[in-house]
This record gives sequence, structure tokens and C-alpha cells, in this order.
Amino acid sequence: MASTANALSPSLSAANSSISKPKALHDFYLRFKNPNAISLRYKRVGLPVLSLSGITSPRVSASSAQVMHQSVGEASSKAPTIVEVDLGNRSYPIYIGSGLLDQPELLQRHVHGKRVLVVTNNTIGLLYLDKVVDALTRGNPNVSVESVILPDGEKYKNMETLMKVFDKAIELRLDRRCTFVALGGGVIGDMCGFAAAAFLRGVNFIQIPTTVMAQVDSSVGGKTGINHTLGKNLIGAFYQPQCVLIDTDTLNTLPDRELASGLAEVIKYGLIRDAKFFEWQEKNMPKLMARDPSAMAYAIKRSCENKAEVVSLDEKEGGLRATLNLGHTFGHAIETGFGYGQWLHGEAVAAGTVMAVDMSYRLGWIDDSIVKRIHNILQQAKLPTTPPETMTLEMFKSVMAVDKKVADGLLRLILLKGPLGNCVFSGDYDGNALDDTLHAFCKS
Repeated sequence: MASTANALSPSLSAANSSISKPKALHDFYLRFKNPNAISLRYKRVGLPVLSLSGITSPRVSASSAQVMHQSVGEASSKAPTIVEVDLGNRSYPIYIGSGLLDQPELLQRHVHGKRVLVVTNNTIGLLYLDKVVDALTRGNPNVSVESVILPDGEKYKNMETLMKVFDKAIELRLDRRCTFVALGGGVIGDMCGFAAAAFLRGVNFIQIPTTVMAQVDSSVGGKTGINHTLGKNLIGAFYQPQCVLIDTDTLNTLPDRELASGLAEVIKYGLIRDAKFFEWQEKNMPKLMARDPSAMAYAIKRSCENKAEVVSLDEKEGGLRATLNLGHTFGHAIETGFGYGQWLHGEAVAAGTVMAVDMSYRLGWIDDSIVKRIHNILQQAKLPTTPPETMTLEMFKSVMAVDKKVADGLLRLILLKGPLGNCVFSGDYDGNALDDTLHAFCKS
């Protein structure tokens, strides 16, 4: 764990509004004031500045207005809202709305070939598998659908469980024109996507997320993979789906704890890049916790718009996309150290976010009003603000040392800096602040 800044480590700042240039001699930042004229710069001592301008923001087409002051009740319950992830010839739509599984044409237009394998778990399969099979085959008798049912839970997100998908696909003699369909939460989406990326070196797949966590975050952007006993999501691939279909009706069967877990990722978008969205959340968190359909639909839509824009600009996480991992380095350490599945992902991320915010404050990068607002909104969402008592200093350090954001032995973190909605991705920080934060949250 480095205790001093690395002069070769880039720092990234992402925000919706313009920001002042960092005082350091090296910087790597994006300005989002005008999304059609984004400026990307990287500078190091003795090297020329590289400027890339004119990067276009992702195309977003929606059946409802795309402005922040939109009334949350304006979205149609019939025609889906469509957010597009703009990746050139690999672009794909995110369909958002109520009753979308009753609109078979949405899924069927993205099925390649005549054979489909639905990957789900023993909880979601009982609730929605028949409905998905009907949506895939209604008026489409040439398509045959098989399924593989996996055990439910983060602790099963491993190679042994993944092999069950490959076993089924090989037994069925599926070919490269088949389509995999992920029906479930983030664990199912990650494993199905990874299986699709690897089977026959790549087959098409579709995401049907059924949790808030998956709908606002993990189903979008093509991150797929499994856990290792030494770290979360260390084995995987970037592999984009053909589409993401978010039927908000599936949230009706979501347990309250899972609902709160997903809201941790919604809150994240406001903190790192969308201050107005965070302000909207502060006013509407009671509605979200009460599952108000209009409020929930708007939160999902706005989250997907934020995620789609970031992915379109930085698909493989070269810099900007890493900012979506606010709180995740601490959070993944909690999940790994405490035991996969003991805490839900969003619960760990919430506690990790508080730790990242604490470190940001110790560095003098944010004021205490931001710290208080973040504590308040997480408490409203009934999310933890401290890690489990069993997490020790050594547990955090050992797991964080193998985090995916480590570069040349230096741990890079996503931290808040400046007004709400601004963050940096950097290894250029005082290591004493990290140590102080870990000591503050760990008993030993």
C-alpha cells in the first residue's frame, strides 16, 4: 500500500459541469459542460499535451423527455423508454418500462438463429422463466428455448457454477448462431455474459435484469465475469449484449433488502457526475423506498443514461469508466473478506462509499456538508454506513492490493473532489489519509 503519491499516476475528474484545472503537473480529466465538445487531456512533465475534442455523447432516444425537470409521471406505461449505448456497430438499446415481457417483439428482434438458452436461478426461474419463454416463442414457432437453472447467490458466482452453463450448451449442441439470455440479477447477468463471451469464442446474448442493482448498473456496459476466492470479479471479459430489457414489473417481487442494495448504485451516479440527479434523489428517496412506479422508472432511466454515456466514451475502463466504481474498492474488500453473499453488493458499496468520502474529506477535497448529505441519504435508503466489525485493517489491505485498479503496484481510488458531482480517479493522494480512514473504520 503506497503511502506517497506516484508522479506517473494519472488522475481523472468527471463531472457534468466544468471544473478548474488541477494544480498538479499531471492531469487526466474530462469536461462535460458541453457533451458535444468534450475535452480530454493527459499531461506529464516533459511530455506534450494530448487533446482529443469533438467526442460525441451517446445517442439517447426515449419516449419521455430527457430533461431533469421532467415530471416522473410522464413516462408511458406502454411504449418503452429507450436509452441507447452508442458503441458504433456494436450499439444496443436499453428498453425500460412496465409490462415489457408482454411485448414479445422487443426480445425477438434481437434473437439470432433459432436456438435460445435462458440462464437463470432457482428463485427467478420460478417467477419469470415461463413468461420469458412465451415472449421468445409467441408467434415465432421456429425458435426453440432451453434453460439452465443455477443456484441463487453471490457465493455461487464461480467457475464451478459457470461450467454448468457450458455443460448445458454443449449437451444441446448449440452453435454460434444461438442466443444466451440472462434472466436474473447481477450474478446471473455477469455469469451468463461471461459464458456467452467464451462459448465457441463468442455467441450473442440478451440481458433481462430483475433487480434494481442489475437494472441500473450491472446489466449495462458489457462487464461480465466471476469471482475468485482472493478477489471479486477478477476473472471475466468485456462483452456487450444485443439488448437490455428492463421490465420494471419484475421489481414487484424484489425483497426490500435487494431494493435498498440497488439504490446504492443509483446514489453513486449523483455523487460522481450528476448533482441534479442527487438532489432529485434527496427529495424522492421516500418514494423510491415505497416503490413508487413513476419515481422508480425515472431513477432507472436516469441511471441508465449516465451509465450509457460513460460506457460509450470509455468501454474498456481506460480511465473515465473507472469513476463508476466509487466505493467499490473498499466495498469489494468487504465482500471478499466478510464472505461472498454475507452482505449484498450494494450494502458493501454503501459502506465503501462512506469510507471513500471520509478519505476525500481527510484530504481536504470536499467539505463536511457533502459528507453529511451522503450519510443522510444512505441512512434514508436503509443502507449500512460502516463495514462489518469483523473487517480488520489487514483484511482491507490484503484484498485491496489485488484490486483491478492497481497499476504498477499503486492502488488508484475513486474519490470525491470539489463540488458535488465531481470525482477523481487517481493514485496521486497522500497515503496517510488512506491509512487514517482504514484505522477509523477498523477496530484492529
